Amino acid sequence: MSVATQLQYSGSQFLNQPFQEQLSRWNRRRLAPAFPADATAPQFEEGRNMLRLEHGFIEELRAEVRDEAASAPMEADAFIDWFERLKATGPGQHDRLFPWLAEEAGRDELRWFLSQEAAGEAGFDDLVAMTQVKLPARAKLELARNYWDEMGRGNAKGMHGPMLAQLVEILGLDTRIDHTVWESLALANAMTAMASSRHYAWHSVGALGVIELTAPDRSAHTAKGLRRIGLSGSERRYFDLHAVLDIKHSRDWNDEAIRPLVAEDPRRATAMAEGALIRLRCGARCFDRYRAHFGLE
Repeated sequence: MSVATQLQYSGSQFLNQPFQEQLSRWNRRRLAPAFPADATAPQFEEGRNMLRLEHGFIEELRAEVRDEAASAPMEADAFIDWFERLKATGPGQHDRLFPWLAEEAGRDELRWFLSQEAAGEAGFDDLVAMTQVKLPARAKLELARNYWDEMGRGNAKGMHGPMLAQLVEILGLDTRIDHTVWESLALANAMTAMASSRHYAWHSVGALGVIELTAPDRSAHTAKGLRRIGLSGSERRYFDLHAVLDIKHSRDWNDEAIRPLVAEDPRRATAMAEGALIRLRCGARCFDRYRAHFGLE
């Protein structure tokens, strides 16, 4: 991590390794299936304290993007135009890290990068499932279609999560929380916070939508690097698939979820803009940290 990056976040209670590890471990515990006997007084106390900290974390991220998000149009078609421009102009887009991964990175370097990415993967399917609760029907249906694709349309071999898990196993990736940089943990924690709290539901719609918008190019570069080091088509399928499928997902998400939601209530545009920018800024922090690790600064 560069000195400049350390200084930039030195005053933050939340943008650091200890807090993000603490939040990551709590998220794992609270979202895991459990039994009534596991609901103890200490657990309730921890949950109350962690929710307050999580709220402070997201509010700090909101403060970073609030002014830029406030400039987003609140009319549906104009907002979609603004949103789609994020693919070219948003934080972290077309970062030089990815052509390097595609063309030059060695196997160990790709393994380290993918370990960080896999550890910071909050589970797109679960995020969509949490976000869709009580949404208006048209948007809810689009999120349902997206979720069904994530689930392999009912075929276990086509489920996206297990595809990534297979790659973790094939490459022997290290996804332990305490071996993951805080920037990657923060990305997953921010996405989980927005999806799991109804106060940030519209933020989550924007954040998930911008993943679909911006993931294809990064996935294609990653798949190219994996092909270069000798992985087969089935072994790199997760990234090959997202390089293509997310293009359609993005178009449908924008047309069937974002557009009608903003048309129904223009206030949602600002919330979605904040969510999208939070996601992109978290991603950009990851890319900066990864480049610093590889000496690409």
